[in-house]
Parts: sequence; C-alpha cells; structure tokens
Amino acid sequence: MIGERIYKVLLGPHISEKATIVSEGNGQYVFRVTGDATKPEIKKAIEALFEVNVESVRTLNQKGKTKRTVRGLGKRSDVKKAYVRLADGQEIDFMVAE
Repeated sequence: MIGERIYKVLLGPHISEKATIVSEGNGQYVFRVTGDATKPEIKKAIEALFEVNVESVRTLNQKGKTKRTVRGLGKRSDVKKAYVRLADGQEIDFMVAE
C-alpha cells in the first residue's frame, strides 16, 4: 500500500453510544473510512498507524437520512464505517499526546 493512501483511508474514529458499548465489551473500535476503502486497506492502515494486530474488519455503508429543512428536503451524506477487532490484550488510546 502506498504510504500516502494509509492516511487517506481512515477519516477518524466514530464516537457514538453504540461504538462506546462495542469497544468496552468486545475490544472493537469503530472508524469512519472513505467510501472506496477495502478491508485489507483498512487493516493495513490501522496496523501501521496504531502499531496493533488487527484480527478482523467488518464494514458497513450507512445511507444518509433525508431531512426536512426550511428550504425543502435535504439529505445527509452517506458514511462508510469499519468495525475493527483487535487481538486479545491490545487496545488503541486516542488520547495520546506527543
């Protein structure tokens, strides 16, 4: 994988109530990824950036909701999320300050 692509695949962690529950119980983390990212690319990017061993990657495409606004109907953007399971005993700390 090209070095530049590693930084473009992951858009950031997805923080929500469900993502927090999943990470506490199962050792999984949820990331927002680009729409064209593949599972092997996501795995390599996380292993390279966070120096952990990825056990499995599951992805889902969440379609944007249609919302009613003052100017008519609007649509939120579609989002691709990746559920990443790490090897036993490993974790990712997002609050590391260097």
